[in-house]
Amino acid sequence: MIVRIMGEGQVKLADSHFTELNKLDDELLEEVESGDEDGFRRTLAALLDAVRRLGTPLPDDALEPSELILPAPDSSLADVREMLSDDGLIPG
Repeated sequence: MIVRIMGEGQVKLADSHFTELNKLDDELLEEVESGDEDGFRRTLAALLDAVRRLGTPLPDDALEPSELILPAPDSSLADVREMLSDDGLIPG
């Protein structure tokens, strides 16, 4: 699976990591919905760190279609609210 982190680039991840990332996505969605700014910051950082840790960065000139798009690390809670659909950032 190819994941794009806005403002950073693309990362290739094995599908086996989907469960771990989906758990973080669910937590992030709950924090966005409840307006928990501190929790949102912590969970967004954890989600992005997991993608970076578990994945392999693609070259900047790679033009692979991204299956998932994650917000930039400095995104606000309001920014992420705009990005979300009922499915969260990672479709379940």
